[in-house]
Amino acid sequence: MIVRDIKVRYKQTVMGIAWAVIQPLTMMLIFTLIFGKLAKIPSDGFPYPIFVFSGMLAWNFFSTSVSSAGVSLVGSANLISKVYFPRIIVPIASIGVSLVDFLIGSFILLVLMLFYSQPLSWNLLYLPFFLTGLMVASIGVGSWLAAITVTYRDFRFVIPFMLQVWMYVTPVIYPISSIPEMWRWVLYLNPMYAWINGIRACFLGQQFDVTGMMVSSVLSILIFMLGIFYFDKAQRRFADII
Repeated sequence: MIVRDIKVRYKQTVMGIAWAVIQPLTMMLIFTLIFGKLAKIPSDGFPYPIFVFSGMLAWNFFSTSVSSAGVSLVGSANLISKVYFPRIIVPIASIGVSLVDFLIGSFILLVLMLFYSQPLSWNLLYLPFFLTGLMVASIGVGSWLAAITVTYRDFRFVIPFMLQVWMYVTPVIYPISSIPEMWRWVLYLNPMYAWINGIRACFLGQQFDVTGMMVSSVLSILIFMLGIFYFDKAQRRFADII
């Protein structure tokens, strides 16, 4: 199903899989121009292009995963109504496409770091941990949205809006240092905080926020369990209403 989703995504396109390179680079250039040059948002001493790209790399994985998983059941209506199989496979398979994009984006980021003479860090060894945490949270949110979208089709329009707002309350395009200390505790309420910040720290060699990692781990596991629970409860009527 992952291979099918990859083929469908890039089938009959002019640029093909090159879109996985063009999209993040375009977003990096736009954010660099607007927030780095015009708004003068700081980047903790790093070149703003690689600072924002490292954040967007992690966020795009989450955003694409949740967006794809959210509409995956509706898109597989014919399969679900005819053949029985564990329905949870459908939203989970959607995340596989995002993983391919993440790997391509990671290579681009390494090239950018080489261009800006930014040395690699041993923190990269911890990248699988943060990516796993990001996947757990993505599956939790994605499975919940997939189940609720089957019943309420207008959630297809809610998901992009929700993700757009969520991105701006997550330190993706701005550093944590730009937030007043008295309000930084609010970041811990956002399960994406530690994963986005951690993946950026893996590439740029920044110090990890251990407290944030622990809080985000607990929140992500909780979201995962609640998402799977709701999905399991709702899937009994999928074939009837899809």
